Amino acid sequence: MFRSRRDLLLVWLLRSCAVLAGAMVLLIAAFLVLESLPALRVVGLGRFLTDASWHPAAAADEGQFNLLPMLAGTLLATAGAVTVATPLGICSALFCHFYAPPRLARAYRRLIELMAGIPSVVYGLWGLTVLVPMIARWQPPGASLLAAVVVLSIMVLPTIALVADAAVENVPREYLRAAAALGLSRWGTIRGVVLPSARSGLLTGVVLETGRAIGETMAVLMVCGNVVQLPRSVFDPVRTLTANIALEMAYALGDHRSALFVSGLLLLAMIVVLVGAAELTGKERADG
Repeated sequence: MFRSRRDLLLVWLLRSCAVLAGAMVLLIAAFLVLESLPALRVVGLGRFLTDASWHPAAAADEGQFNLLPMLAGTLLATAGAVTVATPLGICSALFCHFYAPPRLARAYRRLIELMAGIPSVVYGLWGLTVLVPMIARWQPPGASLLAAVVVLSIMVLPTIALVADAAVENVPREYLRAAAALGLSRWGTIRGVVLPSARSGLLTGVVLETGRAIGETMAVLMVCGNVVQLPRSVFDPVRTLTANIALEMAYALGDHRSALFVSGLLLLAMIVVLVGAAELTGKERADG
């Protein structure tokens, strides 16, 4: 089956790396579950969704542990960022491949790669000093769900743009030549050939950008306002699950600390659901 001992060694090395990666994920999940169990036992799962607010105390019967406002803030910020960044990223990839001159396309790709390497705290600092005051002049207080959506959109744009660029690049050239032979226009080729052929890679880009948006902490913490509430508009301050953990873990004790690990477990569950939905969608399209 294998041509040489070197091939066999490489296969076992790759298998070992795969097992190690899977074991790390399972260990992280087990750690989160173990740390969350005290709160789940004492507070109960229901109170994380039904308590009046989030005011954890040392004693479970005195504190309030409602995570719903932070969950809503996380989902709304992520959904807004993905909604904005996804079409921009896909359109930028199509622009580079079908509309831009080669030199401009290369320069644009270098710019997107540079954006991908900028630390998140730099985006947060820009949002805090430039974006938040701009929004405040329009609709106070400025630090809001809208600011979080804008900053997250800029942060995840390089992810979807680079993955979409690679997906479009991998469309077989034979498909494009066949479309040209049939007399399809440039947009007809994109709509009828390129996008259907690249949809698997595009879906991967959406999953990756969504995962990054869900897990982003520092930049969102700096611009979202960090008020525990269900927002009634995009101008209301919010707090995300990741920001809540970063703000309170340093001094949290007892059930408060364990409740923060419940937040982490909830974030992990969101990622699992996201990946599972992507896999299910990919299989349905492949079977179809």
